[in-house]
Amino acid sequence: MSVARILAKKGDEVVTTTPQRTLLDVSAELTRRGIGALVVVDFEDEVVGLIAERDIVGAVARHGVEALYDEVSRHMTVNPKMVAADDSVDVTMEAMTIGRKRHLPVLRNGRLAGLVSIGDVVKYRIDEIEAERRALREYIATA
Repeated sequence: MSVARILAKKGDEVVTTTPQRTLLDVSAELTRRGIGALVVVDFEDEVVGLIAERDIVGAVARHGVEALYDEVSRHMTVNPKMVAADDSVDVTMEAMTIGRKRHLPVLRNGRLAGLVSIGDVVKYRIDEIEAERRALREYIATA
């Protein structure tokens, strides 16, 4: 199964920000929306980075609360690992595990098409396993 299936279920809305916004602005946006990361795009909507809760906490730990007034570009993950919409869920899980990443932007035809989180992937896998379990139970019941 592909990442596109995850996006089809969860939706393909991607919350983005620009490199010039402050960590304080981004923190407020993350909190307001109840999400863990924003994709950072340039003026042409090209992905240039990813800013996540971990990045903000790390910035404050290293530089103090003054870091909240820094621009996103100073603390974002530059050129983040991305997956294609037609990549398998297994490839995506592997990329997240090896890279220790909780969020991956998804590209379709070279353009930003979504964002998947580790929670999205886990939910998809649990749903898949549950569907297999139900199918096996039905098969056994009719055998």
